[in-house]
Amino acid sequence: MGAGGRMPVPSSSSSKKSETDAIKRVPCEKPPFTLGELKKAIPPQCFKRSIPRSFSYLITDIIVASCFYYVATNYFSLLPQPLSYLAWPLYWACQGCVLTGVWVIAHECGHHAFSDYQWLDDTVGLIFHSFLLVPYFSWKYSHRRHHSNTGSLERDEVFVPKQKSAIKWYGKYLNNPPGRIMMLTVQFVLGWPLYLAFNVSGRPYDGFACHFFPNAPIYNDRERLQIYLSDAGILAVCFGLYRYVAAQGMASMICLYGVPLLIVNAFLVLITYLQHTHPALPHYDSSEWDWLRGALATVDRDYGILNKVFHNITDTHVAHHLFSTMPHYNAMEATKAIKPILGDYYQFDGTPWYVAMYREAKECIYVEPDREGDKKGVYWYNNKL
Repeated sequence: MGAGGRMPVPSSSSSKKSETDAIKRVPCEKPPFTLGELKKAIPPQCFKRSIPRSFSYLITDIIVASCFYYVATNYFSLLPQPLSYLAWPLYWACQGCVLTGVWVIAHECGHHAFSDYQWLDDTVGLIFHSFLLVPYFSWKYSHRRHHSNTGSLERDEVFVPKQKSAIKWYGKYLNNPPGRIMMLTVQFVLGWPLYLAFNVSGRPYDGFACHFFPNAPIYNDRERLQIYLSDAGILAVCFGLYRYVAAQGMASMICLYGVPLLIVNAFLVLITYLQHTHPALPHYDSSEWDWLRGALATVDRDYGILNKVFHNITDTHVAHHLFSTMPHYNAMEATKAIKPILGDYYQFDGTPWYVAMYREAKECIYVEPDREGDKKGVYWYNNKL
């Protein structure tokens, strides 16, 4: 591992050496620092939430998305046929990326990182997550439990890796390039709605674990009323879409809203997948897991210009897991402040995301107990079926 746990991008001249460095296992022992020591290293202003600044990012995203919508609805029909075939995919990609930024801001509301007022955070989060067909309170509570149990094989909420004995019989037939591409495609297109509706890739529960079901075992009695509010928000947006289809047609709704939403869903699954899936990251069972080591079992990634579009949720994820109420616009400064203390416990992989997603699908099929030392309760990824 390079200095500060940085995982280098393989180059053509030293691909074998760089690949070895990139998959070198990270420390899994109890860290020689505490959460309090990390917090002291961060400038105090990083923890301050600003309503004007938070709204400035949200309003900017809304303006940009509205401009894309205006151009598509007013000018695409004027383009000659060949150009329209290029214009629509460009719109889908750009609008999908901008709306992913809106999704990230609503996600911050769920962490109480948007403002100092919980009611304001919940109002903004409910409006904009509902617009993207995300049940705000439902996901807020399950996501909070993910942050409370990251890296735990028994209690983490999402992208919980399987052990080898749990791999289905057909797994070995998908462990090839066509199979991986098919699995990634299904994951990015259907993964998000399947998780919300049926808890696919989530931790096992006794009972029907559905984010739209108020009596799901995911939630306690104090949370159930707000699950109804989440469902009401989704139904309101669905009704609005129904009225739009009645007035403008299904094709218009799919082109202007449906396809960008699919891209939003794909990106949020991709981002989460790559944040928590890497050959170098450990997982822990209940005999060894603790909150700090679990929070550190994540990796920052580089998405190029999309880092800014996604409000740096991609390249400041380690700091986010340590201090989730910190607003995104201060997370980069906080990351720089804690890296010297984290040392090899800080993980960064600059591999391009489109390369990394295939590599992780190839290398991270299941987890197995540590076999290189006497580290009971520690599990690492493997791919040998």
